Amino acid sequence: MTPAHRSDGPVPPPGAQALYDDVVWADAVVRCADAGGTGTGAPQPLTAQPLRDRPGALLHGSCDLDTRPILSAALGVVTRIPGPVVHLDLSGVAFLDASAVAALVQANATVAGQGRRLLLHHPPYSLRKVVEMFPDECAALEVAA
Repeated sequence: MTPAHRSDGPVPPPGAQALYDDVVWADAVVRCADAGGTGTGAPQPLTAQPLRDRPGALLHGSCDLDTRPILSAALGVVTRIPGPVVHLDLSGVAFLDASAVAALVQANATVAGQGRRLLLHHPPYSLRKVVEMFPDECAALEVAA
């Protein structure tokens, strides 16, 4: 079975739109099926899809233990999206646990190490609460106004 995420090398040159091709995103967009299948309290599926109006991705669902591999794969793709600013829209995210926030911090460090910025949009309440609990660890996260 092919892994959900693979590292294909360095970041494409600025202006490249390779990650916006449906073929590439078909490999990069990941989904987690409803564990219970009934919708009765089971975690929401986590999905990621490209933003069409700017470089970045839109997440939907919950980011927790059950969806950790999907979040990791999605953030791996996000860190490879070209451009000086990469946008991560969290408006569809219902919940982020502390580990998911740590993954965002790591993705931010990866992008910052490339001389770029990761800009978070519409953070859920759970992200704000984790940032309050761990202000030093989360200080590098940048949220759009």
